[in-house]
Amino acid sequence: MDERKIKEIEDRHFAPVYERLPIVIVKGQGATLWDVNGKEYIDCMGGYGVAIVGHCNKKVIDAINEQSRRLIICHGSLYNDVRANLLEKMAKISPKGLDDVYLSNSGAEAVECALKLARRYSGKPEVIAMTRGYHGKTLGALSATWSQKYRSPFLPLLSDVKFTPFGDAEKVREAITEKTGAIIVEPIQGESGIYVAPDGFLKELREICDEKNIVLIFDEIQTGFGRTGKMWACEHWNVMPDVMCLAKGIAGGLPLGATLAKKEIMSSFKTGDHTSTFGGNPLSCAAACATIDYIIGENLVERANNLGSIFKEKLESIKKDHRIVRDVRGLGLMLGMELRFDIKNILMNGIEKGLIMLYSGKNILRFLPPLVISEEQIHKATDILESLVSEDEKSRIEVRSQE
Repeated sequence: MDERKIKEIEDRHFAPVYERLPIVIVKGQGATLWDVNGKEYIDCMGGYGVAIVGHCNKKVIDAINEQSRRLIICHGSLYNDVRANLLEKMAKISPKGLDDVYLSNSGAEAVECALKLARRYSGKPEVIAMTRGYHGKTLGALSATWSQKYRSPFLPLLSDVKFTPFGDAEKVREAITEKTGAIIVEPIQGESGIYVAPDGFLKELREICDEKNIVLIFDEIQTGFGRTGKMWACEHWNVMPDVMCLAKGIAGGLPLGATLAKKEIMSSFKTGDHTSTFGGNPLSCAAACATIDYIIGENLVERANNLGSIFKEKLESIKKDHRIVRDVRGLGLMLGMELRFDIKNILMNGIEKGLIMLYSGKNILRFLPPLVISEEQIHKATDILESLVSEDEKSRIEVRSQE
């Protein structure tokens, strides 16, 4: 099927809810993608952070192929060997004390579980979330998501959610009432533009929650599994939550979400409280086992830290040379570059030059490449980006001079 026909069919039948980029991707390997015409791209989008171990990772493919010949679906009401294997692996690498796991299909579902679990455990309905925070678009997760663009069309949402400034622990303390049962936060805010928690903020949240008997939820859906140069982003500050939400790269590209919690919190759920038909299915569990083994076996956490430093240094160099770049931020291979103007032209021209990037709003470029990206690809990607920024800056200067 040719490019025009594929686009025509998707435009006619696919729900119109995505900001589409004008390319048809048909193949991937590592940190490289190919379109329907055979053109090659460096992938710095990574399926919105999903392709942690690279596209079509051989270990993951082999695990999927083997499991697909044995068993694809097994409801949680039955025991299963590969699910048990995944749960054991998760318990070994999870933050201390987060030994109990609920398996679902996505990040939003992981958050929904966390919100229900906190209410079940605490008996208190109120949730404190953060300005700029993003936790998903299902109604519960959306209630804890800050952006009015996402929220406004679906009001009213859950009524017992309030927002405080990200990074301001004192404002969090002031917002707490006798009804507050949970605080939810991303250690690094991804969707809103790669904002890293200020030093001391997560530690203060931990102290507040301990003092007030409030459940602390970390959303590590985008930051988890080595993305930031630590297995979990919270390790950068040595702060552990009561509940942690995971998804994206957990299963090497297959749908899977996980909510981890302390045993005393997870045990507040009773039979039938929260279940999922597909959650923990053997196929996704097999892929997740292979993904975790690959991350550990290939030292991808350390690799993300080392390559992230190189990538960030290159972005900082671009910032130094071009006034239209306002800021560079992030940890590991979770990076953002904020510009002073709309980035649409840079995104589209990047595609023309073989570079796929991600956006956060109108003026922030976000980089979530597979952790297997090569140093050579990083240099090539940032060289392309430097030329794009230079061209955009030059065109803006020319327009201004003609006015």
